[in-house]
Amino acid sequence: MARGLDHVVHVVRDLEAAGELYDMLGFTVGARNRHPWGTHNRLIQTPGFFVELLEVADPEAIPPHEDGKFSFGAFNRDFLDDVGQGLSMLVLEGRDPAADKEAFDTEGFGGFELFDFARTGKRPDGSDVEVAFTLAYARDPASPHTGFFTCKQLRPENFWAPDLQRHMNTTTGVAGVVLAAAEPERHLPFLAAFTDAPFRRAVDGWHIAKTPRGDVDLMSHALFTERFGVAAPPEEGLRLVATRFAVSDIDKARKRVASSRMAAEEIEGIIVISAQAGLGATLVFEPAA
Repeated sequence: MARGLDHVVHVVRDLEAAGELYDMLGFTVGARNRHPWGTHNRLIQTPGFFVELLEVADPEAIPPHEDGKFSFGAFNRDFLDDVGQGLSMLVLEGRDPAADKEAFDTEGFGGFELFDFARTGKRPDGSDVEVAFTLAYARDPASPHTGFFTCKQLRPENFWAPDLQRHMNTTTGVAGVVLAAAEPERHLPFLAAFTDAPFRRAVDGWHIAKTPRGDVDLMSHALFTERFGVAAPPEEGLRLVATRFAVSDIDKARKRVASSRMAAEEIEGIIVISAQAGLGATLVFEPAA
């Protein structure tokens, strides 16, 4: 069964400024949380999916990569240094972390230990609560600047908060994510193994996988620019370039974006915030299906 979208990591240099940007766009943004390895985050939740705004707050605390051990902090620190702000990681829902790891290892896209961790989070009322996760990492050897893992919620009742899932822009969930590459077909074996879903060809250079929570679109640079009106990163490998949000009222979303005075373009009924305006991430609003 295909793995549904769980979250994306949007790594930024200034967490408060990023929170203000998403707030201006009409999202409810959660409080600052702290990881034990030097990164801080703030979350934008929708039912079953979230955006993780991430800041490298304490570089000295970040552990290095080791043989068989993936360092989340080091990956995002290096992404900022090498690429800049943007969507650094695609995360799918973990069903059985051990089975996910075994599948990735068998397909030749794994080789990392499972990673368990817990941290303190805050409820909307300000009270502290413990959340915990198990991560199974995968990698596309041809794509050094996009990270991939599955995430198993160990205390979901403490993590998901309906009050944080109400947004002034009427976002109701995730419609999908978009990855771009110079040669999309080259990455299909990896993405099929990672998502556990078949990809169908829409047109040459554009492949789509349906998951239980949102689509995964794989597009050539040219098709991405044609569809969304913005340029894709020029590198060869996979890059996570856009998050697509489903909204219940596109007119309200349009008004909210307009009130933010951010540069936006409307293309065939969708609203696009370019990566230049979106701190390295293309953000798309579209009517809910």
